[in-house]
Amino acid sequence: MLTVTRDDGFVISADPGRIDVDRVHHWLSTDTYWATGRPRELVERSIGNSRTYGVYRSDGAQVAVARVVTDEATFAWLCDVYVDRAVRGRGLARWLVEAIRDDLEAVGVRRILLGTWDAHGVYEKVGFAPLDRPERWMEYDRRPPL
Repeated sequence: MLTVTRDDGFVISADPGRIDVDRVHHWLSTDTYWATGRPRELVERSIGNSRTYGVYRSDGAQVAVARVVTDEATFAWLCDVYVDRAVRGRGLARWLVEAIRDDLEAVGVRRILLGTWDAHGVYEKVGFAPLDRPERWMEYDRRPPL
């Protein structure tokens, strides 16, 4: 199970038992454009059915989260990437996404997709690019409009 420690004491862990579900629910349901109002039960179920990564301070408090939906063989969807406002600007998002990319590559996943309205620069630094052939992709989306 992935555990990586940075020189400044921040730790990335893929241990699902470390995820602070209450904190993650608060972040996602109150401070994101993509999950505002998401019920706690849905957050808990999505975490339980995903590879979930957390970033933690040296005192153990969680400061970031990301989820990956994957078959752990060929494909992954990176989602719900969130860094607490109090620690933004320290490169934690890029560090987390790099660690996730490398963790997925280690199990053979070669394609990772994500969607973002405002963080293209973060993901580009880690090797993500716009879809080469977006005309091939389709979606079925029954979510209410944002």
